[in-house]
Order: sequence, then structure tokens, then C-alpha cells
Amino acid sequence: MKVKRFMALSASMLLAGGLLAGCGGNNTNNAANNTGATNAPANTATDSSKPVTINMFTASPEYTDAFNAYIAEYKKVKPNVTINLEIMQADYNTVLKSKIAAGSTPDVFQTTAGGDIDTFAEYSADLTNEPLAGAMTDAVRSNMTSSDGKVLGLPVKGNLFVLMYNKKLLADAGITEVPKTTAQLDDAITKLEAKKITPFANAYKEWWVWKHIFQHFVDAAATDAGMDAKTLVGKFIAGDTTFKDHPVLYNNFFNFIDTTVKHGTDKPLERDSNAEVSDFALGKAAFMTGKGAWDEEAIKKITPDFDLGIAGYPVSDKPEQAQIITGADQALRINKDSAVAKETIEFFNWLYTSEYGKNWFSTVAKVIPPIKDAPMPDLQMPKEMVEILKTEKSGDLSVNYSLDTFHQKFGELMQAYIGGSKSKDQAIDEIQKAWIQFGSAEQ
Repeated sequence: MKVKRFMALSASMLLAGGLLAGCGGNNTNNAANNTGATNAPANTATDSSKPVTINMFTASPEYTDAFNAYIAEYKKVKPNVTINLEIMQADYNTVLKSKIAAGSTPDVFQTTAGGDIDTFAEYSADLTNEPLAGAMTDAVRSNMTSSDGKVLGLPVKGNLFVLMYNKKLLADAGITEVPKTTAQLDDAITKLEAKKITPFANAYKEWWVWKHIFQHFVDAAATDAGMDAKTLVGKFIAGDTTFKDHPVLYNNFFNFIDTTVKHGTDKPLERDSNAEVSDFALGKAAFMTGKGAWDEEAIKKITPDFDLGIAGYPVSDKPEQAQIITGADQALRINKDSAVAKETIEFFNWLYTSEYGKNWFSTVAKVIPPIKDAPMPDLQMPKEMVEILKTEKSGDLSVNYSLDTFHQKFGELMQAYIGGSKSKDQAIDEIQKAWIQFGSAEQ
């Protein structure tokens, strides 16, 4: 993709929100870097005495402390390397595209994975033959790979997308089995409200929570249609199918959203991610929608003894379709034209293959490691994930098959729907048009 094409797309691609997760903020810090080369063998050495500065621009403020920790640790390994860390969220995509258009692409920048791997391919170093690529789990490596088979991204973390629930509140309402079907969910709502317990905490002010919910229904629709989620999403992008062809999308998804609004916390369009986490952590609601593994630390900071449970969304009358979803949806990219690309790759090779790096994911960032042979963090959600996956399959991370330009528009249209300014059919019609317009990097 040429810069001219990128700029032509950018007017429609500017995102007002951050990438995937968490709370907002800005931070800039110094520290260290290094390993590998863009087109050189992975073990190519760099000059350990020459001062090197790497500028890293990310959209994950919830990992500020964790990023600073590995930066400080690498300073011990490579004292000559300084890493300047800039983190923002609210206007991240707008600022990133402005930087690229101005010819000041950061040495390291963040995008979503999946389809956006291709969107930013022209600006990304090929990491296919680097040790860090070999360290990734197969599923994560797939999420970081372009349509022509090149590894162009680094996973920020492994992730987990679920319907979270408060075990104590469900027990207080006499709910002994977590609902897996729409009928079971209706029964659970009745029991919760009989005990004056609000069923749902939502963060519908955020555009990105919508995609996290929707993907569970997309997976079910794909199964019902006898295809995988990537194929189904491709058909939507091509305009070859509609919501009405898939009752789990046309009916069940909208019924679920209506249910969470009717039986949820007040003023859903005014509740952002932080407010939702607070509502849930303080016991103001039994279920939390649209979120994932990154929230556990924040919940436990508010209520240290919170007994947290995870489940797939009850998307239909088929309990097997209530699946948790795992994978990597966020990617760091190394600017292939950076003057310090070699040193930057060396740094990430160190992070993804060293003993410190293997343990950093679980003990410092406290996230699900995206690499092999790394321990799981000592947290409830990853532990429950491991137990669930012993007997059940993970759902497909279908958000990766569309671009975030589409997902933001989707979120805005769903906000209009629950706000009453668009009917269901109006919202669906515009969603389908947006899928065709923004759905793929190839458009």
C-alpha cells in the first residue's frame, strides 16, 4: 500500500477511540533496547557502545508500569540503548496516522492484529525469521501474519474474551449453574432481580466493547452456516450475505443487547470502561459485558477478595455455542524504515526469548503469555481459562477478520440503536454497508 493510498483511506479510518482495552493516559519514559536485524540473520550483533534511542508509541496505558519495567531491565542488558515510551489512548489512531503521513513513523507503534496486519504492512519490518516469531504460540503467530504469510507484528499479550460474573452474587440468587443458553440467561435474570441484584454492568459509551460482544454471536452464526468465522466475515465484507441470513445475528444479538440495557446499570451510554469495572467490582451487577482478561487486576484493586468467574456468552439455545474466546488482538509493529530497526528487533528478540521475558508476561504484566514455554499469571481468569479449555474448545477471535475502522463504525451504530436514534433495521443496514466499505485492508 502506498502512502497516497494510505492517506486516501485515512479520512474514513481515523478512530476517535483507543485500540482495544483499558483506561486512558499519557506517559513518556526512557530506558533500554536490542537484538536481530531487518534483513540480516537474527544473531547479527550491534555496536554495544554506540548510543541508540528507540521511540515506542503505544495505545495500552494499562501496561505503562509493565512496559517501563522491561525497559528498565533491558537497560541493564544494553546500557547504550534508551527507549522513549509514549502512551496515549483517546486519539491514538488519529495521531498514529498523522505521524505516518508526516513521515515521522515511530520506531515501534501499535495496531490491532488480524486485518490491520495488512493495513500497515508497508510500514512494518518482516519478522518471519526472527527468534521472536518462533517463540510465539501457533494461534498468536497466525494473528500476527499478513495475507502473504509474513510475520509483521509482535503480540502485546495473549487475550481472553468472556462474560465475567460475580460468583457470590450468583450464589446469593440461587443460581447454581452459569447460564449457557438464552433461556438459562432469562431464568438467571429473573432470579437475580428477585434478590434486588442488577444483572448487567455495561460500558456502552466505549465503541470497542461492542466488537467483543458481537464476535461471540459471529462465531455461532458461522457454525450454524457450516463455515468458519473468517469465511463468514469475508462474505459480509464482500456483500454476499446479510444479517437476515443468520438469525443468531439478526435476532439473538440484538435481543441480548436489549436485555443487557433493560436489566443493566443506569445510563449505559454514559458508562465507560472504568465505570463498568467499578460497578462490577463493587458488586453493583452480577455480569460484566464486553470486556476481558485485562480487567482482573483493576477489579482486584477495588475488591481484593472478589470471586470472579468467566463464561462464554449465551448466544443461542445451544449450550456448546457459549464459548470463551482466546487469541491475540493487539500487535506492536517495528518500523521497517527506522534507522534503529536492527536494534529494535534485537530488543524484542530479547524480550520474547530470554528468561526475564518469558516471566515478564505472567509476573510483571500479569497477562496470558503469547509465547511458548511461559508460565501463566497467578490470576483467576487465566486459571479458569485453562480448566475450561481442558473440556471445551475456544471460540474464534473473529474481530481479527475485520478492521477497527469497521468496528468503530459498528460501535457507533449500536450506540445510536440503544440511544433510540436508529431502528434495528436501520442500524443493520448501515452496519452491512460499513462492513463492505471498511471491512478489509484490500478495499
